[in-house]
Amino acid sequence: MMEKEMTENELIPVAMQIILHAGNGRTKAQEAIKLAKENDFVAAKEALKAAKDNIVLAHKSQTAVIQNEAAGKSYEPCLLFTHAQDHLMTISSEVSLTKDLVEFFELITNKLEAN
Repeated sequence: MMEKEMTENELIPVAMQIILHAGNGRTKAQEAIKLAKENDFVAAKEALKAAKDNIVLAHKSQTAVIQNEAAGKSYEPCLLFTHAQDHLMTISSEVSLTKDLVEFFELITNKLEAN
């Protein structure tokens, strides 16, 4: 019986880029919440922008694969790529919620300071 030659799935490097950028986005979102709790809303918003920028980078990697598939290119199934997409969507939701939390912290802080 001949052994099948194993080649690396071309989606693995893309998956790693998605995971990397999404993970960086999560880190920046967590930083934004910490800064908002410290009432540093300027820095919190800067961290939130960095979080969103990382999500955009992750989405660009994913979109390239989707566009290639739409154009007729086929890929071997890749569990890591599926995981990366799940990771991205989860963190994208976290970043969106973080924006709301930072705005909420700022609103409450401003109301308390006005009284």
